[in-house]
Amino acid sequence: MSIEISQENRSKALVIGAILITLIFWGSAFPAIRVSLSGYTPAAVGFLRYLVASMVLLVYALISRMPMPKLEDVPLISFCGFIGIAIYNFMLNTGELTVSAGLSSFINSTQAGFIALLAVFFFNEGLKMVGWIGLGLCILGVGIMSFTKGDIVYLSIGILFVFISTLSTSLYSVLQKPLLQKYTVIQFISYAIWVGAICLFFLAPRAVFSVAHAPLTSTLAIVYLGLFPGIIAYLAWSYVLSKIPASQAGSYLALIPVVATFIAWLWLHEVPTPFSLLGGGIVLCGVTLVNLSRIRKSGADEGINREEEKIE
Repeated sequence: MSIEISQENRSKALVIGAILITLIFWGSAFPAIRVSLSGYTPAAVGFLRYLVASMVLLVYALISRMPMPKLEDVPLISFCGFIGIAIYNFMLNTGELTVSAGLSSFINSTQAGFIALLAVFFFNEGLKMVGWIGLGLCILGVGIMSFTKGDIVYLSIGILFVFISTLSTSLYSVLQKPLLQKYTVIQFISYAIWVGAICLFFLAPRAVFSVAHAPLTSTLAIVYLGLFPGIIAYLAWSYVLSKIPASQAGSYLALIPVVATFIAWLWLHEVPTPFSLLGGGIVLCGVTLVNLSRIRKSGADEGINREEEKIE
């Protein structure tokens, strides 16, 4: 009995550890991007980050003898890599030239709402009223965070770029769903990252040569982005998804903006403005409502499945 309890506790500890790794690494990506932008262009940061990740994944692919994707899946995989890696990173990096790391992370967290909305159109998944309210709060929160200069009402162009990046990664998350039924997570991530790195190369073909003149801190930040948020966090998140329900796991992602804001405060000494805190709080409420609606739906679906099993 004691062995069983010990194994159960060990499994829970591993899940908690994987969740913490995911939150810390993905949360730290936003301030790390700000550091890397001090020495590189937004396109160069994206390309070099995923060049590092591509090289590591290529070594893994050769050792594990990873198969090539099926020909009929190449167009969708390529589009996912283009929009989810290249467009997402270029837009996010461009936005973070003028938008703080913490604020960017709060805007990025609204993807939970947009993923739910896109799932309605792509997979005919229902969205309850609480989900629609949550989505509305996410949009309202982003709108409030856009007005950050006291009494002056204006739309920050940087926030617009970050918002576009959020829409890109939301579409990427939805479109990859059928592909993950054919490929493992590491296989799909590898394919998408390789495509994204190729696309980013055309935006910054001389990025590698700029390494010689860039500050060391910026270069190290890019290496960190490629290895830790780019690979290790994804692997840790895949482990979490393999151990607990996706609806439960997804609720933890709402903590990423809090982690990112805290790390940005420690690392970059960024202090959120009152508008940022107000808007960020509203966004967190919206994301929580969206996650709550998805958890309830998942629970209801599981109940229906159990009843069907009893009837059979």
